[in-house]
Amino acid sequence: MLFANSTPLLWLSYYGLSLLVIVAVYFALTFLPRLPRLVLTWVVAGAIWAPATFRLPLIEEGEFYTGWAPSAMVAAVGFLEHNGAALRGGLMWLVLGMTLGALIGVALWWWRRPGDDEYVVQEEERADESESPRRREPVIG
Repeated sequence: MLFANSTPLLWLSYYGLSLLVIVAVYFALTFLPRLPRLVLTWVVAGAIWAPATFRLPLIEEGEFYTGWAPSAMVAAVGFLEHNGAALRGGLMWLVLGMTLGALIGVALWWWRRPGDDEYVVQEEERADESESPRRREPVIG
């Protein structure tokens, strides 16, 4: 059950709030063209959503707690604790998530890019206007 264990509820709330952050990043970057906006948004999404494993020592000698956390947090804690293994693992998954996010952003841009048939050249517009300079009224029968 979702409420019996707090870990799934924690991850669910984390991903729910991160969706709000991603939407805010996308709308904050509206001054950019579509390709860089999508790439930057999905890089942030990859950084936020990439999980990594961690291992913390417990009070008892030789016992450890292992689990999953966002890779940015694993890398930050590894840096603050001067733990090279945690820092290396967290950064590896963080960079992998950001790279995958950038690839998804480029793929979305490529998939939804405007085609050639949507653009009308001004010369074509002028040619259409020159053929019928006056308006023709519709006729029934």
